[in-house]
Amino acid sequence: MNITLNGNAYELPEGVSNVRLLLEHLELSNRIVIVELNKEIVQKEDYDRPIRERDEVEMIHFVGGG
Repeated sequence: MNITLNGNAYELPEGVSNVRLLLEHLELSNRIVIVELNKEIVQKEDYDRPIRERDEVEMIHFVGGG
């Protein structure tokens, strides 16, 4: 399945069908992440929301440092 991830074309591996699984695939599931799906912010309790062909996903994750 093909989506747009942070403005770039991205092919999801088979079995990655929702926001939670995408975060796990990208190794971001243990990070603080803001997820936007088709210009709508997805709350953490809704991470089982499906991702469909040609969806637009934007993710912002925080990096510590100083």
